[in-house]
Amino acid sequence: MAQLDAYQSLQTLLLSVPDPRRARGLRHPVADVLFMALVAIISGAEDAEAIEDFANENEAWFAQRCGLRHGIPSQDTFLRVLAAMDPKAFSECFDRWVAELWGGPPERHIAIDGKTLRRSFDRALGQSPVHSVAAYATELGLVLGQVSVDAKENEIVAIPRLLTRLDLNGATVTIDAMGCQTAIAKAIREGGGHYLLHVKDNHPTLRRQIAGFFQDAHREGRPKDQPAPTIAEITVTDAGHGRVEVRRCELSTDLSWVDDRASWTDLGCIIKVSRERQLKASDKATHEHDFYISSDPSLTPERAENLARNHWAIENGLHWVLDVTFDEDGSRIRTKHAAENLAIIRRAALNLLKTAPSPKKTKAAISVVRRRRFCLMNSAYREVVLRMAAPTDA
Repeated sequence: MAQLDAYQSLQTLLLSVPDPRRARGLRHPVADVLFMALVAIISGAEDAEAIEDFANENEAWFAQRCGLRHGIPSQDTFLRVLAAMDPKAFSECFDRWVAELWGGPPERHIAIDGKTLRRSFDRALGQSPVHSVAAYATELGLVLGQVSVDAKENEIVAIPRLLTRLDLNGATVTIDAMGCQTAIAKAIREGGGHYLLHVKDNHPTLRRQIAGFFQDAHREGRPKDQPAPTIAEITVTDAGHGRVEVRRCELSTDLSWVDDRASWTDLGCIIKVSRERQLKASDKATHEHDFYISSDPSLTPERAENLARNHWAIENGLHWVLDVTFDEDGSRIRTKHAAENLAIIRRAALNLLKTAPSPKKTKAAISVVRRRRFCLMNSAYREVVLRMAAPTDA
């Protein structure tokens, strides 16, 4: 991985992002303010006061990179900049910047899902909580991009905007039932990717037809002139966490049962995933099944089951980490665009932390929590995370 100077690359990209403040009386360049906020968040800060405190305690370190002609900005300055920045331009800038820094291999599985910042609402101003849709590379554990969902729209409108900002060539995109829309399927295919979409009750006819197909395929006593359709399937058994789970994935490229198949761009196969879980302690068993459609006619049951299961890595690897490690749901920052822009910085910080090597003092990979702690205590490791130094330096 090429080592880049994070501050210099960020400063260059921020030239394309308009500074929302009036030019008269500006004391702190916007790149300096945002860079200090990012470094503080990487090192464990979670609000504007903590960002200011961290910057003050590391003033000499920041002075070597930012100059600080007017000292450290106050927490009010950090908040004003975050509140005024255009989230769309800011998000696109950070997407390009982080992509340059981590330079990972092409992503193959992209999971898309939405998240609400629970405490970003303001009843007095009639402001709804910030809701955004993120794209997550499950095999890399990285955020590829995010867009906000405006108060008067929903994820169905926001997802196509996010797709236009992603390199979908050769990737498979998975989305839950909200994103199971013909327009979204078309956008994924036009971007060069394949889709795997979860079919639920928002498409009752499609769901009923797919369920009927797999039910008929297993019908006993079939007439000789009505042979069972060809189905590829796999069964996987996992034991752990006090339970045994048996997953069965069935896949067919026979689309004769799908009446509106022409509406789904390049529809290639239909899928059923059944799950049976048995708790060891109580011997209680649960059964459930889900249905999917995909544009990939070469998809195997093994790959389909893996994609369906790994889609929820976005919950465990992104949303859960942001809430537990970065306390995102607990953040009370809500002025104008501040909550949304801070969320963008958190995701950039998470990408940098995940792609950095563990400190040389540790013998194995460590959690994001410990990486943040090392960044707080060890400036050399902080520079490794920020790609300012080679891994051997920390």
